[in-house]
Amino acid sequence: MKKMLPPVYFLAAIVSAVILHYVLPIDQLIRYPWRFIGLIPLVTGIVLNLLADHAFKKYETTVKPFAKSSVLVTGGVFAVSRNPMYAGMMLILFGIAVMLGSLMPFVIVAFTGFLLNRLFVVPEEKMLEEIFGDEFRQYRRRVRKWI
Repeated sequence: MKKMLPPVYFLAAIVSAVILHYVLPIDQLIRYPWRFIGLIPLVTGIVLNLLADHAFKKYETTVKPFAKSSVLVTGGVFAVSRNPMYAGMMLILFGIAVMLGSLMPFVIVAFTGFLLNRLFVVPEEKMLEEIFGDEFRQYRRRVRKWI
């Protein structure tokens, strides 16, 4: 069976957050017009993903999880976060949760963060350590995992 890629989990999280907001709203935490504050993390997450994708293309290395990287990208957004694409996804999801305003979307944000970390971040970082050794270990000491 082919492993699902992070965008599938990300899109499933968005759909789940919206559905649960309407089906099981539980409590409205953020009221109108304050929900528009969610646009800030949403747009920030989009920009973060675009900048990270651009960096991968610039250095001609893979963006796909578990594919062997040819270059350890450490500049640009990768100087702030070792996983800016996952951080970007989480910011987008958090922004959507704020815009929806109810409790259940925030539960989805937390669960998705746990899932992405466990299924992708931890194994990818092990792989990068195997490929790049001390260079990755030094990078890991300098730069935070998320933000």
